[in-house]
Amino acid sequence: MSIGPATTGREAQRRRTRRAILEATAGLLADGASPATPSVAEIADAAEVSRRTVYLHFPSLDQLLLDAIVGGLSTPVDEALAEAPDDDVHARLAALVEGVASTMGSSLGLGRRLVALTVAQPDRDDGAPRRGYRRVAWIESALAPVRDRLGPAAFADLVSDLAVVVGWEAFIVLTDVRGLGPDEAGAACARAARRTLDAALAEAEVR
Repeated sequence: MSIGPATTGREAQRRRTRRAILEATAGLLADGASPATPSVAEIADAAEVSRRTVYLHFPSLDQLLLDAIVGGLSTPVDEALAEAPDDDVHARLAALVEGVASTMGSSLGLGRRLVALTVAQPDRDDGAPRRGYRRVAWIESALAPVRDRLGPAAFADLVSDLAVVVGWEAFIVLTDVRGLGPDEAGAACARAARRTLDAALAEAEVR
């Protein structure tokens, strides 16, 4: 069964509307004029759609906020990994950490909201993680040059280890608990990631 022009047009309109809602939400979150979470009504007004339209695309305000924050923070990371050399795992991991850290200094408030929203999310029925699928994919992409060298089990362990030091949780600990500035926090994450990678590679050589 072929897809007609009308169906294709509706899908394109749905994508445009969803994107407009996400962009409006991200703009309100980043505005900084008010620390309060924007309401569905405020988001609908900013996106020039109805509240019903917002709920047609997002089942809850929390899900909309999560998608808007994650989407807004993802572009620098995607670009950094795309520009990193394919065969240099250290360069790829450094690019990943730099891409992640580059958004954090100016978006710390959004990061705290992201973590808070994640904690508030109920466990999923399918047992999948509440969040983090993009982070895992980024780390796996950064480590691609050594996947075969490490083997499946060691590779999976390294991805888990790096998930602890690459991301908002680590950055918030370094700023809120250690009192580091954004640049210092980014450098600390980079050091921890590099040392974790080097330890895994050294262990693989011993095996």
